[in-house]
Amino acid sequence: MTTSDTKDAGEAGRSVKSAERVLDLLETIGTMPGGASFSGLSSELAIPKSSLHALLAVLLNRGYVDLDPVARRYSLGIRAWETGQAYQRHHSVIGLAEPVLAGIVARVNETAQLARLVGAENVYLVKVDSTHPLRLQSEVGTRLSAHATGVGKALLAQLGNEEVKARFPGPDLPVYTANTHGSTQALLAELAETRLRGFAIDNEEYTPGVFCVAVPVHAGQDRASNAISVSVPVSRATVPALSEALSLVAQGSLSISQRSGSRRADPRLSALADPATAAEAIAALVESGRYRLGFATGAGQAVR
Repeated sequence: MTTSDTKDAGEAGRSVKSAERVLDLLETIGTMPGGASFSGLSSELAIPKSSLHALLAVLLNRGYVDLDPVARRYSLGIRAWETGQAYQRHHSVIGLAEPVLAGIVARVNETAQLARLVGAENVYLVKVDSTHPLRLQSEVGTRLSAHATGVGKALLAQLGNEEVKARFPGPDLPVYTANTHGSTQALLAELAETRLRGFAIDNEEYTPGVFCVAVPVHAGQDRASNAISVSVPVSRATVPALSEALSLVAQGSLSISQRSGSRRADPRLSALADPATAAEAIAALVESGRYRLGFATGAGQAVR
């Protein structure tokens, strides 16, 4: 290797490191609703202060970061928002899903969401809120571990067991509530059930007091990479309410798939789109005895 080659390799290495630091800065600042201090960023990311000053100056100059002159805290700037909006323009499923989810919410008045699987997490891309004061608290852009959410398990169920284990390499999984599947073995068993019935649930597994039904969305791919869900507080969840929600998300999934031009026909979703079949599926879920359910049965009793 010549001296010139060595110099070029060194400059390329420094450029890559700087690029990684810029992305780390944007991602870290984006997770802090109240903004991030200079000292906090330097400590969190272990970036030398001189380098941090230079990187932040570039981001400020380009509009990707704002600085509150009084609080001296950094937040994401308008250019970061504009770049994020470009994602929607390049991924038509988001635009297709928004009116479908709004239609579902108009029927059941419960929060509906669209999410995408990224590694071992699901990222929420669209959210339409219910009008109830008591509702799911979440935000577009939030990442949650897929093993503890309805949309996550709806998408993990599209994968083979070996791929699931590759995404969750350890035997133990993070536990958020008493109902979270705490091991890869338990998750694989739940995914097998999910494949059989054609829909996934979140039985208060990430947020206590919230039950969710979710189905995959085939939008041009052989394997679904998106899913939609309806989340219902257990205080309002009944067998009839969840049956309607399940039927509507199945109908919504089929509608998004059709509008995207997908020719993939999922017979389980087609069946669940029928309200009577959806009601039978929720009834079977209750009667299976597999789950410690906190929502009310048709007889007005809570299943515990």
